[in-house]
Amino acid sequence: MAKPTTARFGKFRVLLGDGADPEVFTAPCGFTSKSLALSKNLTDVNLPDCDDPDAAAWVGRDVQSLSAQITGEGVLAVESVQKWQAAFDNTESVNVKVEIEFSTGTLTYTGAMHLASLTFGAEQGGRVTCNVEMQSDGELVASDTIP
Repeated sequence: MAKPTTARFGKFRVLLGDGADPEVFTAPCGFTSKSLALSKNLTDVNLPDCDDPDAAAWVGRDVQSLSAQITGEGVLAVESVQKWQAAFDNTESVNVKVEIEFSTGTLTYTGAMHLASLTFGAEQGGRVTCNVEMQSDGELVASDTIP
């Protein structure tokens, strides 16, 4: 049985753009978990059986819209405080790049996102944490260099 080619935690990068020209993307420090969720909003319609109107109808689904969400949590690193605060304070979306690097190539998603929530927390005996949620603002473009 052939083993799958996978990527390690450090090869999954969430990078924020600096808005400059040319734009430079850097990964804020501190995440201990992160995710990218791609979703479709669907509309449902019942598809009747023309030969048997009394038969149960199957549901047909059409894509209404596409969306993406990034979530991340971890420790609040002083090296990242200004990046997160600037993204939250900005009323415009910020450019974001998500990279998943495999030994055979890289899968990349690039697009504009709003930092929808920025949560700081702490428990006695622990470190200050940071949780973020970003929502897409328009198209998130996928590309890859995987053969």
